[in-house]
Amino acid sequence: MRPPIRNNSRLFRPGLLPVLLILAVPGAAQKPAPTATAPAAPGKPVLKDRVLAVVDEDPVLASDAERVIKLGLEQPNPGEADAQFRRRVLNALVEERLRFHEIDRFGFEQVPVDEIEKNVAKIRARFPDDAAFQKALREVGLDVKKLRQLVARQLLVFTYVDERLGPRVFVGLDDINRYYRTVLTPEMQRQGKAVPPLEDVREDIREVLKQQRLTQEVEKWTQELRDKADVVVYADQPAGAPLPPVVKRIEGKPAEAKKKAGGGKP
Repeated sequence: MRPPIRNNSRLFRPGLLPVLLILAVPGAAQKPAPTATAPAAPGKPVLKDRVLAVVDEDPVLASDAERVIKLGLEQPNPGEADAQFRRRVLNALVEERLRFHEIDRFGFEQVPVDEIEKNVAKIRARFPDDAAFQKALREVGLDVKKLRQLVARQLLVFTYVDERLGPRVFVGLDDINRYYRTVLTPEMQRQGKAVPPLEDVREDIREVLKQQRLTQEVEKWTQELRDKADVVVYADQPAGAPLPPVVKRIEGKPAEAKKKAGGGKP
């Protein structure tokens, strides 16, 4: 059995759908995930959603963050406060939106259907049964068809990364030998396990280092996109700044709602 080799990559872990999956596609903002609200009096506006950030005029909604959290696509770190966790999810959504905007400019072809289904199955496996999975989808305003669209969009990021950023990554023999001496060997000794011959783990080490460096390239690319983009995160606004926009629904009969909104004649 090969010894475990630690991979510190945050974004690209082989065989796993990254937790930075953004749950927003064109049109999703018009149908935000339902929120639990008390019945309102007729004609009274009801808060349905809130804009948490805007990326080049593209809003990131509170419901987008709720989708990530409720589907288990991002997990809190040990000891992480809820506010910190939610802020980390929001930052990830902003970064993902920046990447999607850039990728949309290149018009990549659709990813293979079997790859989409494989990753949808991984999300489904997070739930005890299909009923729980379907319930979670409904709670965040999705169905399986929309989930497939979201997964396909995320997989396009991999295509871009492989084609555009992958060629920048090179792992040489010196890098592999250094990792073997300074990381793997001390870790195996600390665990009281036999250190395997370098020949047995060379390709595993190469993959770990490749993923780590690819992650660094993605982070650098994302920061470059953010520097060029117009990004407003409302949590960063100073005290006294205008509140972020909200998405409202007017309860009551259409004619009455129109009149109360100022759009009708008495």
